[in-house]
Amino acid sequence: MEAAHDSLLNCLVHLTQQNHRPMSADALREGLPLVNHQLTPKLFVRAAKRAGFTSRIVKRDLSKISTLTLPVVLLLNDDQACIFQEIDPQTGDAVIIQPESGGVHQVSMSALDADYSGYAIFVRLEYRFTERVSRVLDQQEGHWFWGTIWRSAKIYRDVLVASFLINLFVLANPLFVMNVYDRVVPNNAIETLWVLAIGVFVVYLFDFGLKMLRAYFIELAGKKTDILLSSMLFEKVMSLQYGSMPRSVGAFSSNLREFESIRAFLSSTTNSILIDLPFAVIFLIVIGMLGGPLVIVPLVGIPIIIIYSLFVTGKLKAAVEKTFASSAQKNATLVECLTAMETVKTQRAASSLQLRWEQAVGYIAKWGMQAKMLSVSVMNVAGLVTQLCSVSLVIYGVYLIAERELSMGALIACVILSGRVLQPMAQVASLVTNFHQSKTALDTLDSIMQLPDERDKDRQFVHRPELEGKIEFKDVCFKYPGTEQLSLEKVSFTLKPGEKVALIGRIGSGKSTIEKLMMGLYKPDEGSIRLDDIDLNQIDPVDLRRHIGYVPQDIMLFDGTVRDNIVMGSPEVRDETLLEVAALAGVDRFVHRHPLGFDLPVGERGAALSGGQRQAVAIARALIHKPAILILDEPTNSMDNASEEFIRSQLAAYGKDRSIMLVTHKMSLLSLVDRIIVMDSGLVVADGPKAVVLDALKQGRLHIQR
Repeated sequence: MEAAHDSLLNCLVHLTQQNHRPMSADALREGLPLVNHQLTPKLFVRAAKRAGFTSRIVKRDLSKISTLTLPVVLLLNDDQACIFQEIDPQTGDAVIIQPESGGVHQVSMSALDADYSGYAIFVRLEYRFTERVSRVLDQQEGHWFWGTIWRSAKIYRDVLVASFLINLFVLANPLFVMNVYDRVVPNNAIETLWVLAIGVFVVYLFDFGLKMLRAYFIELAGKKTDILLSSMLFEKVMSLQYGSMPRSVGAFSSNLREFESIRAFLSSTTNSILIDLPFAVIFLIVIGMLGGPLVIVPLVGIPIIIIYSLFVTGKLKAAVEKTFASSAQKNATLVECLTAMETVKTQRAASSLQLRWEQAVGYIAKWGMQAKMLSVSVMNVAGLVTQLCSVSLVIYGVYLIAERELSMGALIACVILSGRVLQPMAQVASLVTNFHQSKTALDTLDSIMQLPDERDKDRQFVHRPELEGKIEFKDVCFKYPGTEQLSLEKVSFTLKPGEKVALIGRIGSGKSTIEKLMMGLYKPDEGSIRLDDIDLNQIDPVDLRRHIGYVPQDIMLFDGTVRDNIVMGSPEVRDETLLEVAALAGVDRFVHRHPLGFDLPVGERGAALSGGQRQAVAIARALIHKPAILILDEPTNSMDNASEEFIRSQLAAYGKDRSIMLVTHKMSLLSLVDRIIVMDSGLVVADGPKAVVLDALKQGRLHIQR
């Protein structure tokens, strides 16, 4: 089934409007792995869930679609889609909606069926419960991790059945050996030997097939779970509130990478051991049936292994947790060094960083060795107990044979079965280290999954397809997470639609903080921020940023081409728009001189471009979606005078009908604005027309470091 193009997204947008829960196309597709920049049917299901719909893709003849299920999204030929709204009761024709063509159409059922691909998406609005009931239902739906594992329950059920048969087949070998020693050898029954041997060969063939199937199903379930959980984790990270992001990127990435340890723990070997473990009871019963009192020996050995494993568990857990923490610190140091290598070299910081690295490595080695030795001791104790049990069985069995209470074949069978009983115990002991490492990783990932999203799934935002650009701060107080000092204190001002305002002030006065609050990256601790007279918390963050063009002071480009970085947030734009913004930002000045043009690689973090070129790309990226509001933070600080003058003139012409918030220390850029707000220590100390504020600064009535 091929992917339907933009019409799928348009259909979903129309359905949200029909059900009085309007959402923009950008909000619906944000963060989804689009194929050719468009929704696919499977992505439609994920996008619909955001809008409060449950949906599923079904292959069904058009004539068999019940009118009770309408409206239904139909996947048409040529990668198109439409909404099958209803059937006209008078003519019997189908009433369809094709949003991209502009409205409702009435076509015959035969004509629609001719264009119908055979697949439909049934969409139903989810019932919204109260907050208290919703929390209870979320708990019933299950844990993000275990709930995903449970989705493979049917596969694990088949694995359990296969494991049951495999463990029954294990009995074939000891029973075969017992009968050979007790019946075939004393009576020279060669015919019986071959009958038994053929039977055992057949059992072994079935055993081989079942083991291969079991391994395949376990790996299939693991692969399915791995894909779902990996996607879920990355989507969660992308949707986190900016203020909730961990401070150390390196440690955070290390914690996310520890998902690999969980995946390894859920491998086929681990699953096989855990599934086989309960069947040790069956082998104990068989030993009791064949050897009678011999069953006492493995029954004594099992608790010894378990008790020792529990004894070292506490120390092993502590060692694993400390190793985990030091590994995160080591990775944080590595990431910092690699991302700031220029600074490391120019500031001669290699020695101090080398010390941090070696301290982390030494700490890992210390606790890693302790964890390894504890784990090895568990395995060695389990191996020792297994050997002692085997010898004890033989000694005890000899006495029973002497008293004619046991046959030689039964003794051999019991020795073989005792190995099968104790072997899983020894293997489980070897998994103790992996278990604690996986549990620590799962606890860390669980803490990440519990962090707040910036888009609450139970919240319905106010839909604003267009924004005029009025911004109002009213008594806003804010301090960054983990700090006690206020960055903003009782800040109030209003930016009218189309107004050009400059924020100036000394370093750390709160200018960049205001920008981040305007972008919705943080929420004020007190007061309110309104956009077009609507509280910012009521506007979908995606819709908010769709109307804001932001040029940060610290430019970050992604590995790829100039084109990739400019259209990153708006991949569907046409080349005409790309060329337009490239000319506005001065990007065309350097890409047209290069044979690769817009396919010029920028390198990791934009390292292949100069600082001024990176700023030009960032300006073009901010303008590509034609925003109503421009937030510019030192947009020309890496440019020469000629480039700065060019950008200033371009922005002056481009921003005539747009609101501009400019943060700068350069007097030359103030020609772009009509009004100046002066910040100092988180307070607004001046706000007025540009000429008045500049005159006050010149006369010393305002003391501010520019």
